[in-house]
Amino acid sequence: MKKVYGSADEALDGVLFDGMLIAAGGFGLCGIPELLIDGIVKAGTKDLTVASNNAGVDGFGLGKLLETRQIRKMMSSYVGENAEFMRQYLSGELELEFNPQGTLAERMRAGGAGIPGFYTKTGVGTVIAEGKEVKSWNGQDYILEEGIFADLAIVKAWKADDTGNLVF
Repeated sequence: MKKVYGSADEALDGVLFDGMLIAAGGFGLCGIPELLIDGIVKAGTKDLTVASNNAGVDGFGLGKLLETRQIRKMMSSYVGENAEFMRQYLSGELELEFNPQGTLAERMRAGGAGIPGFYTKTGVGTVIAEGKEVKSWNGQDYILEEGIFADLAIVKAWKADDTGNLVF
């Protein structure tokens, strides 16, 4: 498998499909894989579910995919600072699945490791727990969270080698 590509378009060629789940790196406005996001915008891939700590801002990062209406659902821990996200969510055009930050990270890690689910105390007794299985151990309640099995993960790196190692 080729691991180094000359462009984002080349890296995404043949990988994208409508309805896919994309895990997107970045934290706030740092480390956003903007070239890959631009490639997805250009490809016109739609009905995306995107798992990312945030929804970008207007005109940058995932905000570009929101402006082109390519995202159907966001799985995020923070969604502030994006007026288009707010407009789409409030009008019912965009689904949102809120996750506490650590839970979102663990869901991605679990999915990447092939783990279908895990129990956590985070979110017990809040709206996060609504509709989720609850189990008790030693008098403490835990909710079942599912691993996130992404079809594609996009990250921003400074440098890569032929074996797929990245320098951030």
